[in-house]
Amino acid sequence: MKELVEKVNQLVAEFLKDAEAQIENGNKAAGTRARKASLEIEKSMKEFRKASLEASKK
Repeated sequence: MKELVEKVNQLVAEFLKDAEAQIENGNKAAGTRARKASLEIEKSMKEFRKASLEASKK
C-alpha cells in the first residue's frame, strides 16, 4: 500500500506542474497532460480505496 501512496503523490505532483503551466502560460499541451494525469489519479485512488478496505478487514 505504501507504493500506491507514493504513486499517487507522484501523479499529483505531475498534475500540479502541468495544470500550473496551463493556467500561467496557456500551454495547451500541459492541459492535455494534466487531464490525463487526473484520470490516472482517479484510477489510483480507486485502487487505494480497495486496498485500504482490505487492510482494515484484517
